[in-house]
Amino acid sequence: MTVEATPAATAPGFSGKDFRSALGSFATGVTVVTTMSDGHGYGMTVNAFSSVSLDPPLVLVCAISGTTGSEEIDRNGRFAVNILAVDQEPLSRYFASRDRPRGRDAFRDVDHHIGVSGAPVIHGVVAYLDCRLEQTYTVGDHEIFIGAVLDLHVEPGAEPLVFHGGGYRLLHAAAG
Repeated sequence: MTVEATPAATAPGFSGKDFRSALGSFATGVTVVTTMSDGHGYGMTVNAFSSVSLDPPLVLVCAISGTTGSEEIDRNGRFAVNILAVDQEPLSRYFASRDRPRGRDAFRDVDHHIGVSGAPVIHGVVAYLDCRLEQTYTVGDHEIFIGAVLDLHVEPGAEPLVFHGGGYRLLHAAAG
């Protein structure tokens, strides 16, 4: 089910650069959202990811409207959220690259298996959530995908990859 939101009626009093800078001040985890595309795996780096509900277990991811990833999730109704580990920055960059291989070669050099939803699940991640698409909302220039979690795995003690202020960061434990 796709729902479209109405655009804001007033122009903001700040620039796009200001808005991007404000958003960049919020530290996020880094995920690769995967799905199937014409019988082959497809992945895209996403940091707009959040839990929605514990009961039932629901998550959301946001993707730019009209991209291959958003169109394939909408078409096949399945996706997996792979929460990257601190040593997986190269995977984040790979799946963010416009020049990466597509089709049958998209996951050629990426260790993975196919999850219960049919989406690729990347090995070595901090956690993954394998999902069935429940709802889609078109808001601004993005699609918001709400997924019902069908399966998950968490790797205890694994360190997540973090993005803040335009770059990848390491978490440091506070002195106690």
